[in-house]
Order: sequence, then structure tokens, then C-alpha cells
Amino acid sequence: MAHHGEHHYNLDQKFDFSASIKKSIMTVLVIGAILLGIGIVLAMTGGHHEEAGEAGGHAFHWYERLYANLWINNVFFTGIAIVGVFFFAIQFAAQAGWSAPILRVMLSFGNWLPIAGVLMIVTFFVANHDLFHWTHSYLFDKNDPQYDKIIDGKGAFFYWPMEKGTFPVFYVGRMVIFFLFWVFFFNNFKKISDQEDQLGGTSHWFKMRSWSAYFLVFFAVSSSISAWDWVMSIDTHWFSTLFGWYVFASWFVSGLSAITLLVLFLRGKGYLEMVNENHVHDLGKFVFGFSIFWTYLWFSQFLLIYYANIPEETVYFVERLTSDVYSPFLFVNLGLNFFLPFLVLMTRDAKRHGVFLKLVCSILLVGHWIDFFLMVQPGTLGHNGGIGLMEVGMFLVYGSAVALVVLGGLAKKNLIAKNHPMLEESYNHHI
Repeated sequence: MAHHGEHHYNLDQKFDFSASIKKSIMTVLVIGAILLGIGIVLAMTGGHHEEAGEAGGHAFHWYERLYANLWINNVFFTGIAIVGVFFFAIQFAAQAGWSAPILRVMLSFGNWLPIAGVLMIVTFFVANHDLFHWTHSYLFDKNDPQYDKIIDGKGAFFYWPMEKGTFPVFYVGRMVIFFLFWVFFFNNFKKISDQEDQLGGTSHWFKMRSWSAYFLVFFAVSSSISAWDWVMSIDTHWFSTLFGWYVFASWFVSGLSAITLLVLFLRGKGYLEMVNENHVHDLGKFVFGFSIFWTYLWFSQFLLIYYANIPEETVYFVERLTSDVYSPFLFVNLGLNFFLPFLVLMTRDAKRHGVFLKLVCSILLVGHWIDFFLMVQPGTLGHNGGIGLMEVGMFLVYGSAVALVVLGGLAKKNLIAKNHPMLEESYNHHI
């Protein structure tokens, strides 16, 4: 099987997750943990004044910032994990041949999903009152002076079938179901991949294609609803009709950047020798194209809200543009996620050379983390937020934990789908 024409590639290669790679990742993890620790100590010893927050008039506590950071990283890295599985499924649905050698790289990101699910659910139970205004029962009590008609109107979306303000069955139920199904599809894809490696033939490819189609339908619904649930419901009064798309775009660019970095990393270590400049060019085009797609959604959302000028909608951007804490990051967000990748990856050569892509993809991962930071912190922390040691530390801890899990999963099986019917096509891929 392995000797197609003049190509003699080692199709049985496995990624060796060596001690030195583990050590580098662990070093980052430890540095992140130390920064996080210092950040927490600074926050506890009154890096911030315990003043009444604008939101509910309650005093601000240091741990609220910790919770907000947990939430940002949960949402961000869950997105990267599910996008790996999503992009894998897309290859089968589109019957793509070029990507055959890097399919396992995409799929490996799904290894984070079970952990992500546990982290997400636990964080919600610990931090719900500090993150989500709608979890306070007095909002739904018509006799309470703080009764909120708008949130009461949306209450059923969180609390059905129980009474509003009790336990958010519907909300938590959706979260659990999404993660269960995502992990189910991920494990199924892994299982079919294993069978294909052992048995060969094309039947597994067809099986994978139909499972991918089911997954994509489920993903379309679940990714949008999870965006409303996990991110938009923080600003409970505000709503945006394209928010599901917007979060998906941010996730997708981050996921593509992570996939590209991992492919380049593996090539640098001498694996995936059949992946050449043409394949890298394709990944570069995806990153370039979807950075523009993200910007298009960002701008669509902003422009519609800007010229309609309806107070209920504009509050979202007013909060971010007038705040000393967040307004610089709004521009940093656009600079890192649009102008930089747009200008750097414009030329054909930039998309074909690892050095440019490594730079741009690393910046995009930070840039889209800032995007989620801007979605979460203003609504949860108000003027008590910002990017400090706690944020940087938490990002490094999460990032290195994800890297350990993903690379550990990648090392367990064959790196290449050696019996994939389209490998030959991918060897001859020229653009």
C-alpha cells in the first residue's frame, strides 16, 4: 500500500512525544502557574479597590476576576478543540483529498473536549452568580424592587421546565448534551480512523463521510446556541442576531491557527514529509480567508448597531469604547486579528513559508484570546477587569495543558491515515 509510484513515504510513522518536548511545555505551564499565583496574590492584597461595582451595587471580590478568566479560557480552548473536530469533518463532507496526511493532526485537538466539558460545568456551578447576572433569583420576582422585566422574559430559556430563578435546568442540560455529543462524535471519528488503519479499503471513508454530515448538522446548531449561552448571556439585556456566527468565526480562526502551528511543528521535527509547500499554502489561505471573514462579521455587527443607534444594542459597544480598561483592547483586537494577518499573508510566498505562518498564527491565537476577553470581562467585571499577570498566567497554564493533552493523544496512534483512499491525490497536490 505504501509504495505509490515513485513515492516512498513512511506511512507508519508515530509522533514521539519526547521528554524534551514535555519539558518545554511543562516549563511554560510552571511559568504560567507562577504568574497566575502572583496575579491572585496581588488581587487579594487589594490591587483593586473594593468599591461598589456598577452592575448590582455589590462590592468587588478578587475571585470574580479569577472566575472570569477561567470562563474566557474555557470558552476559547473549548472552541479550538471542537474546531479541530469540525475541520476534520469538513474534509470528509467536502471529499477533500489535499488534506489526507494532516487529518489526524486536526482530530487530535478533540482530545481536550472531555476535560473542557468538565472544566466548563464545574466553573459554571462554582461561579454562576459572579459571571451571569441572570442567575440571581430576585430578577424574576415581580415583588422585588430589582425585578427585571427583560430578563424575566428571557428566563424560560435558562430555567425551563423549572421555575425561573431556581436551577437553570435547560441551560445546564444544553451544556452537558453539547459536550456529550461532541465527545461522542470525536470518539466515533477516532474509532473509524483506527479501523481504517487496520483494515484498509474505502468503506471507512464512506462511513466517515456520513458521520461527518451528522456531526456538521449538530455542530451548526450547538456552536451557535453555546455562543448565546456561554458568552452572550453574560450581557443579558443585550442581543445580537449574528453572535453565533461571530463566536464561531473567532473559534475557527483560532482553531485553524493551532492546526497550522501543529503541522509546522511536526514538519520541523521531521514528520509528515509528504506535506509540502502546497499543503502549507492551503492552510495559510484558510487562515488568511477566515481572518477576513471574522472581520466582516465584526464589522457587520458593529455597523448595524452603530447606525441603528438603539440604546439596548449600543450599550455593548459603549461599554467597551468609553472604558479606560477596554477601549485600547478593542483596537488591539482589530489590529492583531485583521490588519496584521491581512497585510502579512497577502502575498503567495508568505502563505507558503513556515516562518510567516508561525508568526501570524501565534499572534492570531493571542488576538482571538483578546477577542474573548473583550466579550467576557466587561459584562462580568466592569471597570475591575484588564489584562494583568492573572490573565497572562491563566492563558499560559491553559495553553500548555491543552498542548500536553493534544500531543499526548496524537502520540498514541499513527500520525497518518495510511489507508486513506486519497493519499495519492495529496502527494500530487500542486497549487
